[in-house]
Amino acid sequence: MSWLVVAVLVVGFIGPVLTVALYRFVPPPLTFLMVQRVFEGQGFRRTWVPLEDISPTLVRAVIAAEDAQFCRHRGFDVAAIEKAIEYNAKGKKVRGGSTISQQTAKNVFLWPRRDWVRKGLEAYFTVLIEVGWGKRRIMEVYLNSIEWGPGVYGAEAAAQANFGKPAKALTPAQAARLAAIVPKPLSWKADSPGRYVTKRSGAINRNARVVRRENLTDCVL
Repeated sequence: MSWLVVAVLVVGFIGPVLTVALYRFVPPPLTFLMVQRVFEGQGFRRTWVPLEDISPTLVRAVIAAEDAQFCRHRGFDVAAIEKAIEYNAKGKKVRGGSTISQQTAKNVFLWPRRDWVRKGLEAYFTVLIEVGWGKRRIMEVYLNSIEWGPGVYGAEAAAQANFGKPAKALTPAQAARLAAIVPKPLSWKADSPGRYVTKRSGAINRNARVVRRENLTDCVL
């Protein structure tokens, strides 16, 4: 076996598997996006906290907003993907079909720019974390890694920056506001929401109550 083949195996298969295994127990360090934002002059604010120190209201809110079937799928929501394809074929605005698992794989391991190579690797890492981490760890990493404002990453920093309190003390309304700005964290505000974010957060709050009533967080809470 040539050294080239060995290198390809290590980089393309063994490396990702070992990295995913490590991050099962160790908080992932800086992501590509975090580094990019620092070079853009946005600073860096992040405090890793375990899932137990994040309010269940935020877990329910992000599931309601981003991936209602999080506890029911194995990384990919086929129905949501099909709807996104159909929607994008008819309209001009792009509608995503990514699950929280896919978003976590992208945020932690890959670069922000969309391309087919990244999408392929995203699928690969999604399978790895679903198998190697499980839903609770995926949610914990997701809530500690996503961008929630200029230089603000993770639930703890977002709660402190927007409401002056720890993530475990968020109210349902505050959690819904944070969930509402996930798609556009650099332009939407949770602490002083505009009309659209206020309307969106209200809908998320209502849907979060449905999530709780139907126990759609049973894999996490």
